[in-house]
Parts: sequence; C-alpha cells; structure tokens
Amino acid sequence: MKKLTSASALILALTLALSACSDNNGPAATTTAALTTTAAAATTTTAAEATTAAAETIQATEENYDGKLVFDRSMELKYAKCFSVDYYKGGYKVAKLIDDTTMLIVPEGMSVPADKPENAIVLQQPVNNILVSSTPVTSLINAIGALDSISLTTYDADSWYIDSVKQAILDGKLTYIGDYKEPDYELITAAGTTFGFFSTMLTDDVRDQLHNIGVEVALDQSAQEDHPLARVEWAKLYGAIFNREENAEEVFNVQDKYVEELSKLEDTGKSVVMFYITSKGVLYARNADDYMSKMIDLAGGQYALSDVGVGETGTVKMELEAFYDKAKDADYIIYIWSMGGKPENMEAFVERAAILADMKAVKEGNVWCTTPDYFQIQNTIGSMINDIHLMLEADESTDQLTYLFRLK
Repeated sequence: MKKLTSASALILALTLALSACSDNNGPAATTTAALTTTAAAATTTTAAEATTAAAETIQATEENYDGKLVFDRSMELKYAKCFSVDYYKGGYKVAKLIDDTTMLIVPEGMSVPADKPENAIVLQQPVNNILVSSTPVTSLINAIGALDSISLTTYDADSWYIDSVKQAILDGKLTYIGDYKEPDYELITAAGTTFGFFSTMLTDDVRDQLHNIGVEVALDQSAQEDHPLARVEWAKLYGAIFNREENAEEVFNVQDKYVEELSKLEDTGKSVVMFYITSKGVLYARNADDYMSKMIDLAGGQYALSDVGVGETGTVKMELEAFYDKAKDADYIIYIWSMGGKPENMEAFVERAAILADMKAVKEGNVWCTTPDYFQIQNTIGSMINDIHLMLEADESTDQLTYLFRLK
C-alpha cells in the first residue's frame, strides 16, 4: 500500500506543477500526459512486484512439512560427545545416543514420517507420563522445569535430597514403583507409561520385561563423557525432548561460567584425594580419569592418586596400606560421606581405619565430606567444582560450603 500511495502522490505533484506553467492546450499539457502515463506504468509494475512477493511469502509460510524429514541444523555442543540432536523442518527432532539408541521427537499435531530412522523410539510431543530411574537424569529434567513430565520413579521419598522431587512424591504427583532391579510392572502398566530413562545399571531381564509391557527404554550415557561439564550438557538433550531448549542452555551456561572463571586462575599446587570406606572396611578411591578427579584438576588442585586407574572412570578398590603409601601426604581429603558410613566428626572418621590418623590432611584438619545430594544433582557440577576451589583457598574459619563440609 505504501508503494502505491507514493506513486500516486508523484503523479499528482507532477501534474499540478506542469499545469501551473501552461494551459491545457500547450506543450506542457502534452508533457504532463506523458509523465502521467509513465508514472501509471511504474505504479502497475510496483503493484505487480508487491503481489508476487506476497504470493511467495504465503507459499513459504504454508510449506507443509507434516510427515516429512527435511534436515535443518544440528545442535551445537561444547563438551558432550555421547549424544547428538538434529533438527528438521516443521519441528521434528532426531536424538541419537552413543549406544545407537535413536529417538524421533514428533511435534504436537504432526504425523510420524514414513521415512523415520530405523528402530527409532517415537516420542510424540508433548512428552509426559514417563518413567525415570536415574537421579542425575531426574535432576536435569527438574532443572529445566520439566519435572511434571515424569510420573514414575524407582527411588522412594526418603531416598531423595532434591526437595522438589521429594515433595512431588509426597504430593502424589510422582509415584514410587519399587527398586530398579524389581520394579512393579503392574503399577507401570496401570499408569499407561510407554517410555523410560534408566541408568546403565539396568539389567537385561528388566529391560525385556519392560519391552513386553510396551515400555521403550533409553539409557543415560552421560557417565561415559570425558569432561565433567559434558554431564551437565545432557540437559540439552532433555531440553529438546520437552521443548525446553532455552532453559537447558541457561542451565549449562551458568555451570560453564564457573569453569571459565576458574581457568583464568593459577593452580593452587595443593593435592587432594577422594575416597570412602565401607562398613566392612573396604576402601574405594576415585580413579585418576574419573570425572570427580577431573573436577579437582579443574578447581586448581592436583589429584593425589594420579597414577591409579589411569584411563578408568569410577572407583578402584585399594588395600589400606597401599592407599596410605600413595595418599598420606595429600593436603586435602574429600570423603564421600553418603557411601562411607556418614561420619559426623573427625573421631568417627578415624574410626573407619586407624591408619587414617597419620595422614597429613587429618593432622591439619583438612578433611572435607560431600553433602548427601552430591551424587543426585548433576545440573550443578560447575558449582561443585567451584566449591572444591573454595575449599583449597579456605581458612580455618570456613567449615561449610554448598556441597562440602569440614569434619571437626
């Protein structure tokens, strides 16, 4: 409309100007007519162009991608290597895990493409009423604001240290279906659940039984990641499933910022060992390439058992004497409190094994314990790394951090 109005104004202006200089029968009148004809032609061309542009816009807007997989882009990931997400026109998404599990995420109101990936688990949005048998996965889904999409869990209320999850169970919004080794299949069937996330500890017999009652399963592979923050980045996978990409990006960026800031600082040069002792007196230490050992390195410390379990994640069983020989001079101890008898003070800690009393960290009062929620919360690993740094810089007046506390 603006183009047409401008053209009309031009015609009027030219006509008036030429009329003022001559009568209707003179040369100016002829010139005016010619100009009018030219301007009119320009107006017609402009209108035609506008009509064509409008038609093209409508055609693009009405492009129908229902039932089609037309590739658009791939999700950008900074650390994670064990999953990927591809975006397709029309809102379709395809997520792949390192174990070859493929999930086709279908937008609400759209049909399943005939050329969907082979053996893909189809998740029709909105994705809800799912089963999650993994505390780290639950913590990430909770962090992106999608906790109400989970209806079943294999951990009871007393097992949870995440307040919102515990409250959801108490309010009846989240149902406990028994241990992951022996879930209540009748409860699962009654709930109408058809999809679940499990940890890699899921046994084949349970998986087969779930399949028999119509429940598709995906295994959380975040424990296979090399970088600690890659575990946080798995929030982006759940963001794609639940249409919470922006929330997931924010969750990750906040944690990544901690590590970026710490990377600007010089290492403290202080050594740290991380372990726990069972009720039977068996000691387990974190392997050199475990993500928790790497968290110590990122915090500016040095893992005291850098030559133990090289290339391995998780923990390694060690004889007390062998452990003492390697770790006796460590500046700090981080004791995994929830797995190691939950000692309330230094005296109770030393009672776990008499040999501990001769360690440097014990003598200097630098024994710190993980808080109960340390292993349940995966969405705050950056903050946990920052806590380790704060521990390394703390004076005697500091006894409590967000995820660590000092034994007295």
